[in-house]
Amino acid sequence: MGERAGTLGGMKHYRLIAVFALLLFLSACAMTTKPIRAEFDDIPVPKGMSYVEDRSTIIESPRVKAARLLYRGPIEVGSLVAAMRTTVESNGWRHISSTKAEDRGTIQVYEKDGSSLEIRYWEGFYWRPVTYLELTTSRALQASTFGPAQAQTAVPAQPQR
Repeated sequence: MGERAGTLGGMKHYRLIAVFALLLFLSACAMTTKPIRAEFDDIPVPKGMSYVEDRSTIIESPRVKAARLLYRGPIEVGSLVAAMRTTVESNGWRHISSTKAEDRGTIQVYEKDGSSLEIRYWEGFYWRPVTYLELTTSRALQASTFGPAQAQTAVPAQPQR
């Protein structure tokens, strides 16, 4: 009987640890609703990730908006990969592929309404260990975005092969 009571007591500790770990995971992966740029508002960025402006690029032309946005923060890579996939897919992005390479990190590719999104995750060091999150995306602008004369000649962007 004493052995069984000891086992149950140990089970309570495991249950408590499991609940604590779940709460920690959920709080670490909470998504923010404030995007860096309004045209990329369907790509949420986790709280705790800091925008690295000097290593980010945004290109705008009459037909396409493209960006490479870099963030860094203390979130563990595996947790970040899972949370981003869930959140991005809930915003209408369709998962195309995922790859993992030791020298490149984890890469996920998505598409949505003619737009593309590549998310890359890797670990690095910035005065302490950090996780990097790189979002590379392009958006073909709709013909209605052009002026009246341009709207007649606007051709949708063709995917590169």
